[in-house]
Amino acid sequence: MDPRICDGRVPVNKIIPFSAVDGPGNRTAVFLQGCGFNCRYCHNPETRAVCINCGLCVSKCPAQALTMEEGLVTFHPEKCVSCDTCIHTCPHDASPRIRFLNPSETLKEILKNTPYIRGVTVSGGECTTYPVYLRVLGELCHQEGLGFLLDSNGSYDFEKDEAKLLPAIDGVMLDVKAFDPSEHERVTGVSNEMVLKNLHVLAEHGKLYEVRTVVAPDLFQAEQTVRAVSRVLKPYLPIARSQTTGEVRNIRYKIIKYRPMGVRSTYRDMTVPQDDFLQHLSDIAKSEGIEDVIII
Repeated sequence: MDPRICDGRVPVNKIIPFSAVDGPGNRTAVFLQGCGFNCRYCHNPETRAVCINCGLCVSKCPAQALTMEEGLVTFHPEKCVSCDTCIHTCPHDASPRIRFLNPSETLKEILKNTPYIRGVTVSGGECTTYPVYLRVLGELCHQEGLGFLLDSNGSYDFEKDEAKLLPAIDGVMLDVKAFDPSEHERVTGVSNEMVLKNLHVLAEHGKLYEVRTVVAPDLFQAEQTVRAVSRVLKPYLPIARSQTTGEVRNIRYKIIKYRPMGVRSTYRDMTVPQDDFLQHLSDIAKSEGIEDVIII
C-alpha cells in the first residue's frame, strides 16, 4: 500500500470536468486508481493497479514530469504533456499520473465546474475500493446540491455496507460482466457472487440507476446474461426517488459494444459484435419488461 494513501486521501487517476456519458446531464467524472477485477476487455487498464514505485517510468518521461522522491514516484502535473509514455512503459497495469486527494480536496476540484454540472460520478478502476472516501465525498456533494453516482463492478458488499455508503449516494451504475459464474470468471478472473447479490440489494434500496453489460461474444453468452439480468430487474421497476431531484425513472439497461481501442494488445483481436446482434439483445431485454434500454 502506498504510504500516501492515508488521512482520507486516495489515488485519483484523473478528473474529467465535463462528461455527458457518466449519468444524467452534464457531470464531473472522478476516476480512482485500483481495481480487483482483471477484465480482458478493460478500456483503461492503466487504472487497474496502484503504482508500486518501481521507478521504471521516471527516466522514460520526456517532459520530466516524474521524479523519485524518498523512494516514491512523484507526479508533477504542471509538466505533463499527456504523451502516455509512462503508461506504455509500466509493466504492472498502473499509472504514476495520480494525485492523492481527500474528499474536501476533490470537492474543491469539482466546484471549479459549477454551475455548469448537474452532478458527480465516481468511477475507476473500482471506486468502491475506497468506500469511506466515497461516503464523505457524497455527503459533501449533496451539501452543494450535486447529484452523486458511482460506476462500480459490484465488488463492494452493499448489503453489509460497513462504510454506510448507501445513504450518501443517489445510485450505482453497476457492471454485470456475465451472469453465468464460470463465464464471469473467464471475463474478469473473479467470482460474480457479490455482483449478483448487489444487483438485488441496490434495486431493493432504490439505488440501482443503471446496469451495464459490455458485449464481447468470444467471452460469454450475451443472450443468457441479458435475459437473466432483465428478469432480475423486472420486479424492481421503477426505482425509488432520487435524493436530490425527486425524479422517478426506470432502471436503465445499457448494452455496450466491445471495441478494441485502449484494450491491452493481448485481447485486441476479440470479435466486435455487429449492430444487429446488439439490437437483438435490446429486444430480449425489452421482451422481459425493461423499457429503458440503450445501445452504445
